[in-house]
Amino acid sequence: MNKPIVPIFYACDDNFVKYTIVSLYSMIQNASKDYHYMVYILHTEIAEETMQKVYKLANENFEIRFVDTTNYLKSISDKLPLRDYYSKTTYYRLFIAEMFSEYSKAVYIDSDTIVQGDISKLYMTDIKDAYVGACHEQVMIQTDVFGTYVEKVVGVSRYNFFNAGILLINCEEFRLHFVLDKFIDYLHYYNFVVTQDEDYLNLICKDHVYWLDQRWNTEVFCEISYPIEQANVLHYIMTSKPWHYSDCKYGDIFWKYAKETEVYEDILEVLNAYSDKEKEKDKLVQVNLEKLALSEINREDNFINRFNRDKRAKDRVEVLHKIEQYEREGRFDEDVEIDPPGRVLLPDEIDYIQKGIADKLKTKLAFIIAHKFVNNLIKDKKFIIKEMRGLENFHNLNSGAVITCNHFNAFDSFAIQLAYEAADQPNRSFWRVIREGNYTSFPGFYGFLMRHCNTLPLSSNFETMKKFISATNELIKTGNFVLFYPEQSMWWNYRKPKPLKSGAYTFAVKNNAPVLPCFITMKDSDIMGDDGFYVQEYTIHIAEPIYPDTSLPHRKRIEDVMERNAAVWKDIYEKEYHIALSYTTETAKKGSADE
Repeated sequence: MNKPIVPIFYACDDNFVKYTIVSLYSMIQNASKDYHYMVYILHTEIAEETMQKVYKLANENFEIRFVDTTNYLKSISDKLPLRDYYSKTTYYRLFIAEMFSEYSKAVYIDSDTIVQGDISKLYMTDIKDAYVGACHEQVMIQTDVFGTYVEKVVGVSRYNFFNAGILLINCEEFRLHFVLDKFIDYLHYYNFVVTQDEDYLNLICKDHVYWLDQRWNTEVFCEISYPIEQANVLHYIMTSKPWHYSDCKYGDIFWKYAKETEVYEDILEVLNAYSDKEKEKDKLVQVNLEKLALSEINREDNFINRFNRDKRAKDRVEVLHKIEQYEREGRFDEDVEIDPPGRVLLPDEIDYIQKGIADKLKTKLAFIIAHKFVNNLIKDKKFIIKEMRGLENFHNLNSGAVITCNHFNAFDSFAIQLAYEAADQPNRSFWRVIREGNYTSFPGFYGFLMRHCNTLPLSSNFETMKKFISATNELIKTGNFVLFYPEQSMWWNYRKPKPLKSGAYTFAVKNNAPVLPCFITMKDSDIMGDDGFYVQEYTIHIAEPIYPDTSLPHRKRIEDVMERNAAVWKDIYEKEYHIALSYTTETAKKGSADE
């Protein structure tokens, strides 16, 4: 007992426990001897005789306990809707964190598995503050109707939907963020019928998943891209059961372990007794499941449609639909939200940087007010910066620079402002390029900030633009930072990098200044905003500066810097969201040389 403890949970009934025995036996054979494994089998009715067969697997490293969940389920029965969710063993994984408060994390594993790897390595994975460590559900990726179902009904990308059969549960985060309570609330609100508890878990844990190597959950039903010997866990999902089909894919691996257990003959009996009629039913399982998924997609009151109607502000839902439309049509440089009509900024109305005393006093006041405003947003958790990565890239700049950032929120420039301040560059000022209408036509408080917080408004007037270009060049040459949004458009909470325009990079090349590519990634917090959407948690990624290649011709130099910026953003996006960057339109381009 001086060894570190690894808690492992199964959940099964009396009929399925024989497969638990095979799974557990395979785990024992391949587990490190450096740990003490506490194996809990959650159940409501398992015969004592059956339990004795499982207890025989225990050894000096593996301790086995059966836990009857009946009393716990009774204690929460008043919270549950009048359905049979709590009686299904598949839902027991949701109770682990609350039932076993002594554990900070735990492994949950389905019984239809074979463990070829060392389970302690899974447990020792640092999943940080994610709710779960899990593997991508390959069925959603490889079968279009199921992928469409999870996107249109559950509201989770098919590429970021996890299989709940093997989980590393962060029990502390489950308790801290009331995952069980959220599950119960959703049970009352909507009945998911396709993958049931897996749907609820993915909905609750969206954006809070640590993606494990797929080898920890190799779904036998699906195609894999590595030798089966490398699979740490084989998962015989859906109808791919070796105890039903003698020709089951990778069934020989299951039987290798099953033969060494005392339930081998029992499982053989199951195989031999599995009738042609039952096999015919199996053939209809996926067909019927696909029909069920399709019917859910087409339901006018499916979860997403109902949630949009009941919980979410209509204007925000319309914006999201418009973003989908614009992406399909390749209209990446167009705003999806129409700004109020603005007037033209004339050259005699603005002196970009040679400001008088009155303007400097207004700027100082504007920054004081802006900081107070942002601090209140942060305090009220309406603006959440989770992490700043790569601040050293900002701090180490010893010249003026063009800063680029993706544009998805009216407040995202505040995030870059805070990064600039955290990078401690007191001798270099920070400026931002804004739209003409934001400067000339924004009323009240926001208008005051737009006009006085070191802003560089664009203009549709030719002479004013000449002043803008001159001022921006001067700022960069004299060692200051200028923030550009090279995507040109702002799409609310849009996570993908959009194709870039060349204006920002023209300034970088003109002044032989570096481009500092910043990309902000988002994930749902557990705080619901007034608009019915979760407040986003931002991670600011500050990449290494990109310097113009002076060996290239001027035009090629601009294109080169822009393409390298696009590549950096793409790399951050794919690593953070665990999904290849792709668009729903054929007309999407890497970038355009036209401003």
